[in-house]
Amino acid sequence: MSGPATLEALSERLGALERVVVAFSGGADSAFLAKVAHDTLGRDRTLAVTAISPSLAPAEEADCRSIAEEWGLRWMGVRTAEMEDPAYVANGPDRCARCKSALMDALTPIAAAESATVVLGVNLDDLGDHRPGQAAASALGARFPLVEAGFDKASVREWSRRLGLRTWDKPAAACLSSRIAYGTPVTLGSLRSIADAEAALRSLGFAQLRVRHHGTLARIEVELDALATVLARRDEVVDAVAAAGYTYVTVDLAGFRSGSMNEVLTR
Repeated sequence: MSGPATLEALSERLGALERVVVAFSGGADSAFLAKVAHDTLGRDRTLAVTAISPSLAPAEEADCRSIAEEWGLRWMGVRTAEMEDPAYVANGPDRCARCKSALMDALTPIAAAESATVVLGVNLDDLGDHRPGQAAASALGARFPLVEAGFDKASVREWSRRLGLRTWDKPAAACLSSRIAYGTPVTLGSLRSIADAEAALRSLGFAQLRVRHHGTLARIEVELDALATVLARRDEVVDAVAAAGYTYVTVDLAGFRSGSMNEVLTR
């Protein structure tokens, strides 16, 4: 699609679907999609569903509940079973596809009961990275209205800001398993350590960050302009991450970047 993304274009695509179940992680994309769907289709024809599993940080689950209550969204949480899938736990490059398959396994019967279509908050910028989960979800019937309406990440944030949504500048937050190096098994312990370390660093004031899990070593990614602050508060940072169970604490000088674990796949 050429030209700027518009609410009218997104509303048209949602209207054509008539009833939707929004995979609602509480991030900027899914929150924007859920709000526009709610405003376009109404509460009875829009259901926001949050997949709850060990790979979702507890703070994110709580924020999903809060957002739904604040905006009057019809919302529910559903447990997903990706940790029961040996291929997911093995953490190969197809882990995201296994996760999205588990998500669709949980959402498809809900959508059937609602006579609705499952929609995901995938935007145009997401299409460029290694994200096999998108193909898996699409093959299982999910739709990507933001992509269809021409929304990239900047458009999502700008329109969210115009609508007064508090999620407009919310830092990106992928599932916790995306912090674990490929080939290192996903365990409840590693997910807990990642969640605890990131929560501790956010309490120190670092908003956009990742704690990448490499066994006993944590590799911290923050925005480049926050690197000096990390070093200045080195003792606090080390104590916070070590308390989450890590022996070694490192800082990635390349700074924060989404999907950095995928860099090994392109080298």
